Amino acid sequence: MSEKFTGSFTQQEALPEAAIEAALNVLRHGRLHRYNVTEAELGETALLEQEFAAQVGAKYCLAVASGGYALATALRAIGVKHGDRVLTNAFTLAPVPGSIAAVGATPVFVGVTEELTIDLEDLAAKADQASVLMLSHMRGHLCDMDRLMQICDAAGITVIEDCAHTMGAAWNGVASGRVGAVGCYSCQTYKHVNSGEGGLLITDDPEIAARAIMLSGSYMLYERHLAAPDPEVFERVKYETPNISGRMDNLRAAILRPQLADLDRQVERWNARYQTVEAGLRDTPGLTLVERPQAERYVGSSIQFLLLDWSADSIAEVISRCARRGVELKWFGGAEPAGFTSRYDSWRYAAAQSLPKSDRILAAILDMRVPLTFSLEDCAQIARIIRSEVGTVYQAG
Repeated sequence: MSEKFTGSFTQQEALPEAAIEAALNVLRHGRLHRYNVTEAELGETALLEQEFAAQVGAKYCLAVASGGYALATALRAIGVKHGDRVLTNAFTLAPVPGSIAAVGATPVFVGVTEELTIDLEDLAAKADQASVLMLSHMRGHLCDMDRLMQICDAAGITVIEDCAHTMGAAWNGVASGRVGAVGCYSCQTYKHVNSGEGGLLITDDPEIAARAIMLSGSYMLYERHLAAPDPEVFERVKYETPNISGRMDNLRAAILRPQLADLDRQVERWNARYQTVEAGLRDTPGLTLVERPQAERYVGSSIQFLLLDWSADSIAEVISRCARRGVELKWFGGAEPAGFTSRYDSWRYAAAQSLPKSDRILAAILDMRVPLTFSLEDCAQIARIIRSEVGTVYQAG
């Protein structure tokens, strides 16, 4: 009888005891709002910002309500206005172009390669169409960041990094989010640290940081931030920067601080699981793995593979057969968006664009979450199931 996986692809590990105790401490004193602190109390949110800035080597950090809010705030803070054009990945999730649309700007999509990174040739060709790139490290895949910055610097393009899937990752030893002008991270449940919702924004630019803090709803309490520019920077921007409140609260910050301190160990655990699935799928006929560059330190919290040039019916059959055996695969090539799998041609608020090379790749991408609740034995079993079902459909085709 065929083996069947019985675990859950959507359940996370319990929060660490240190996070639970920190949350209880906040609940006991009741000062959830980030600016509601006693005399000489620094506050959980301000400490989180200070600690994360030090962890990634940034000068400034702002904790906000979500990763999507961080992206839109970054756009506003660098001066993107209504009607501006912003370059971004064709392969990404809806909050990325959504943040561009939220500020009244227009997404200009850049193609995706078989490595699932932004197509740098297409970026170079479109570099004269916008002065901002919102670079999505979609599903944790880092492109050649050195070459990307050469292209962007030569064209005068400001880069915002969407690091929702790359907290803990690096390119040539440089932390993801530290190459562009701004790095934005998500702390949503299915990301690398879990506060339910939440986001972090980092930058070395004092004016961007000051504007972001004012945008987040600091009112005139910006001096209570520990990872912020000097007060004189705020004097230049405080009366011309609107309040679009999206602060993180002390409860979520308290939950996050112990998790961030443990991030390196968690990355090792994710990668052990990722590598077990990868090893089990390697050399499967008809299946293309995404090879990771040597310069990349990745975080294997999900894995992707491609069924290049397969028919839609055959891919759907693989997904269905795996599902019957307990393995949940998401497909970016479906006729209609399902869950988070929408594509650039799904977002009707963006002008229609033609990306035939990317369409071929998007039609082939299968995506699977790799939660830390899985054991290595679970991961090996999942790989066997996928390998078996891909092989069965491939041979039948």
